[in-house]
Amino acid sequence: MARIQIRLPSQFAFSTELMLYQSHMNYGGHLDNALLLTLVSEARVRFFQSLGYTELDIEGAGILVSDAALQYRSEAFHGELMVVRMAASDVGRKGFDMVWSMTEQSSQREVARGKTGIVFFNYETRKTAPMPAAFRDKLAAFKAPSALALAEDEAHSIAA
Repeated sequence: MARIQIRLPSQFAFSTELMLYQSHMNYGGHLDNALLLTLVSEARVRFFQSLGYTELDIEGAGILVSDAALQYRSEAFHGELMVVRMAASDVGRKGFDMVWSMTEQSSQREVARGKTGIVFFNYETRKTAPMPAAFRDKLAAFKAPSALALAEDEAHSIAA
């Protein structure tokens, strides 16, 4: 069975810290899988804020999350401080992929990695919209290579 593999860039242009609270834990005492995406969503909001935007107003356009892929690397526990790093990849006319990595701050243990598809959206017309040019210019500093590959693709590239 092929597994999702997320390729991380060598450098990320944005990072933020997030504390894990008891409300983030599941019955097993570690980070709940559904709440991982909640934490990544908070980091995404902070990414847009760092550029002077909200998710509903990026040069007049909003965004939607079109898809998400993630790969768990280790458990995370209550009280740990996570560092979420983000970069843009696969930039297109109407959106881009946001590749991310979450590590525990003190040990640098990787907890998870993933990519989130971002599509620009006009909430008045309820239709996708082109990426605003001014945002595209700002995004250039956050660009990374393509992030998503299947394990079989990874094996082929290693063998080549």
